Amino acid sequence: MSNLGIPKTYKLFIGGKFPRTESGRILKVRGPKGEFLANASRASRKDFRNSVVAARRASGGWAKSTAYLKGQILYRIAEILDGRTDQFVNELVAHGLPENKARAEVAEAVDLLVHYAGWSDKYQALFSTVNPVASSHFNFSSPEPSGVVVIVSPTRGSLPELVSVIAPAMVGGNAVVVLAGENALTAISFAEVLATSDVPAGVVNILTGHRDELVPEFAKHMDVNAMLLCSDDAEERQGVELEAVENLKRVALQPDRPLSPSPYHILDFQEIKTTWHPVGV
Repeated sequence: MSNLGIPKTYKLFIGGKFPRTESGRILKVRGPKGEFLANASRASRKDFRNSVVAARRASGGWAKSTAYLKGQILYRIAEILDGRTDQFVNELVAHGLPENKARAEVAEAVDLLVHYAGWSDKYQALFSTVNPVASSHFNFSSPEPSGVVVIVSPTRGSLPELVSVIAPAMVGGNAVVVLAGENALTAISFAEVLATSDVPAGVVNILTGHRDELVPEFAKHMDVNAMLLCSDDAEERQGVELEAVENLKRVALQPDRPLSPSPYHILDFQEIKTTWHPVGV
């Protein structure tokens, strides 16, 4: 009996589930020679709004989770991703990447997850301070998560690009909504890893779709606390900053490439809380 070769339809990842887009639209994912690979859901603005609702619902519990738990969950993601290396290599090869480079990309993504898992109980000490004040008080500053962070991933959509933007925001206690790059297959396959690795539903939500349709919505949404835009397009950058002014959303701008591993990318989406405590006389 011959294999019918039924093409897979890659869905969205919202609230820990894999819904089809409410609009019914699809993206045809093609290989480097134009060959058809699969269908992917083309997210609409309503899909984005639904993902923000899911992220907001999850944000409070995730922010209150212990640093130990966050680190363990990121490490678990790395374990599962490493165990599914061959699947991701096959998908990256289908997109035109040589097998050795595909394996290197998967290994890099695993290393990034382990890197940020290690920072889960350390960045607070790095960025907290005891401030000198001219009164009889102790004055402390410590980081707290921003809340709901929306992320526009680098356009190529490689696995290291995706992980490099999700992991620092996530380990900092934020719930995230990510617009993936062009490689929709890798993004949704990574969502399948998240769904089986103890990540609470709604902490990470992944959309596939067109940047020109969704990026302005990311910037103007009133229940989003912060935004990361990976782009080299000056017009796109300016448009996001202008849209975000009305709702005072924090915007971090990065080049259109993977973020280098650094605790300062965690700090990008932390609010600094300062506490005054009187000193007894």
